Amino acid sequence: MCIGESIDAAAIAAECAAENPGFVFATAGVHPHDAAAFDAQRDIPKLRRFLQNGAVAVGECGLDYHYDNSPRDAQRAAFSAQIALAHETKRPVVVHTRDAEEDTRAAIGEARSAGVVGVLHCYTGTQSLAEFAIAAGWYVSFSGIVTFKKWTDDDLIRIVPRDRLLVESDSPYLAPVPYRGKRNEPAWVAHTLGKVAAVRGDDPQELGWATAANAKRLFGLAFPAA
Repeated sequence: MCIGESIDAAAIAAECAAENPGFVFATAGVHPHDAAAFDAQRDIPKLRRFLQNGAVAVGECGLDYHYDNSPRDAQRAAFSAQIALAHETKRPVVVHTRDAEEDTRAAIGEARSAGVVGVLHCYTGTQSLAEFAIAAGWYVSFSGIVTFKKWTDDDLIRIVPRDRLLVESDSPYLAPVPYRGKRNEPAWVAHTLGKVAAVRGDDPQELGWATAANAKRLFGLAFPAA
């Protein structure tokens, strides 16, 4: 998955997906850090075109009250507009949330009312928010952060049902142990999967097939024949 976090990034993601059909899939969205510059009349049509031309999800969108790189009202407005676009285009949303639990919960409720599902991407939030999202039909995805020494919430990994669980690289960031500090590579997601499987008491290969099936279901992916 190649995630477009801005209009320019979405264009790069779309080009990468077009060059690697069936192996790379693009998403298109505006990250909360960029919400201050979001203009719905200008940007929603651009995102719509990416989605009409093969992007499989809206995002990465959401809320980040930790850094507050954009005003919170602008973040909420951009997030809401992208949920509406997901409803219109029948796409899921890829959601970034940090230190914004109450407003993220409200947005998930808004999405649920619109029939939109999504994934809490690179999730490190509370168990309560994860359970709320799961009850709304959403998925929860874990990155290399779960392999770090500072990670302490293995119970969060355990509460996610197998059929709602995803793993991700978040490349080029958050390389898992033993590669922490290096430029991340998608292949290294196997280390994240191994940690998640160990915490849950699952067989890594079986869990890998399960998470791949979950991604295929959520994003409507069509993999090439083996």
